Amino acid sequence: MFGKKVYSFHKGLFSYNALDFSKHSSFVKELILEKIYPTKIIVPMKQNYGMPAIPTVSVGDKVCIGQCIGVPAKGSFAIPVHSGVSGTVKDIRDITLPNGIKTAAVEIICDMKREKHESLVQRKDTDLSGNDLIGIVRDAGICGMGGEGIPTFAKLARARQHVVSELLVNCLQSEPFATSDLMVVSEYPKYVVMGAAACARCCGAKKVRFLISEKRKLEQEAIRTAIDNVKKDYGDLEFTIDLFKDRFPQGYYRLVARALYGVDMGPEDTLEETCGALMFNCSTVCACWEAVADNIPMMSRVVTVTDDAGNGHNVLVPIGTPVKEVLNTVNNTVETGSKIIWGNAFTGISIDNTENVPITKTTSAITVIRKLDTPRTPCIHCGLCVENCPMSLSPNIIYEMLFQGMEHKASKEGARNCISCGTCSYVCPAGIDLTGMIARFANEGRIIEENSLLHNGRFQYDKKMIGDLTLLEQYNKKDEHKETYDDDSIILPFEGGKKV
Repeated sequence: MFGKKVYSFHKGLFSYNALDFSKHSSFVKELILEKIYPTKIIVPMKQNYGMPAIPTVSVGDKVCIGQCIGVPAKGSFAIPVHSGVSGTVKDIRDITLPNGIKTAAVEIICDMKREKHESLVQRKDTDLSGNDLIGIVRDAGICGMGGEGIPTFAKLARARQHVVSELLVNCLQSEPFATSDLMVVSEYPKYVVMGAAACARCCGAKKVRFLISEKRKLEQEAIRTAIDNVKKDYGDLEFTIDLFKDRFPQGYYRLVARALYGVDMGPEDTLEETCGALMFNCSTVCACWEAVADNIPMMSRVVTVTDDAGNGHNVLVPIGTPVKEVLNTVNNTVETGSKIIWGNAFTGISIDNTENVPITKTTSAITVIRKLDTPRTPCIHCGLCVENCPMSLSPNIIYEMLFQGMEHKASKEGARNCISCGTCSYVCPAGIDLTGMIARFANEGRIIEENSLLHNGRFQYDKKMIGDLTLLEQYNKKDEHKETYDDDSIILPFEGGKKV
């Protein structure tokens, strides 16, 4: 089950540097995952790659846990949004997220009654086709929880079109201090494995590969045990656990492709086309199985709350919870003069207004960092940024070209390949924000048309017909005694021999 080879790409940062990853993440071993129940949530209608959802509720409406509060406009590439609390809609207003996204948001005042929607029960269906699975994942509002938030149903549909051979489950959380994905593996290993198996069958993959750091022994064992417990029900699938060096930014898909397949992918290339593989974050496949088995839409996520001294832990947070309420739950993480990062230490965004910035579907961490006055000097041409850049760029040269307005030359030098990992800024002894300028230029140059990547307009919702639904009810109405299957059907075994 375990591969003999330890994979990695070249360059990047190892865990033995000043940000001692392993020592600073010991709190991943905690046995109880604390659940946060906030006084209010602010739920953005756009948390995914694509278009925003349209609110289905009005001010004054009562909502319950799991209820759909936003749906895609007809024909648009978007996913539904659900409430993670019960309470009353106080306001619907436009907000701007720290990443610059402007979107409508629904503010809900919690009533602390924790009333769940009646559909949040274990599914009784006996079989699901691949189309059914994609429909459930779509209506559950699931998107990638480790990156850009690409809608999961669309990646599944694209993988089926390209007939991929492998499903990769990304457990390579390599940023310092963040361990939310690893906590999901520790807490819900069976759901991670079952979700991965279901997605693999859906897209036709015959092999499921779990990618994890060689140092994460406890998580490796959790995955291995979960595979042993379910593999008899998935005799058509091959499961492996592939070990990687504990190097940042190891989990980025283009670096995974380089490590596993020896392929250098361009910014617009996809794993499905280039490598015949589909990759999901481990938290994403766990959410898929929650939707399939328990009718639970994507309404909460595990978030790491930590400072740069390693204090903190992982909490289960309703999506939309203000950062301030999350920080108030975790002791000893905020000090006067600290910088609050919405996201991970390297790739996150510094924020000031913690009361009105919410946790979204892609927020894996809140990081508190002590403010340091780094001396700023001209470039000393030490070459550290070149030595550590995982994309083999020359950040010092590209930065100078952009600073002087030579954008065309910067593009020829490879500036568009920047993945915004923050490594060059971190290692720069001159205190130059190399990442800030280069990443901004790279992101502005990536023009992705709506139809070019994952566009799908077949699924349409009628806002007036939603009411107080979760959107998952329709999958509870199938004939439980159906015994015939179409060519697209898959059977998803569940605990106790039941089919689900």
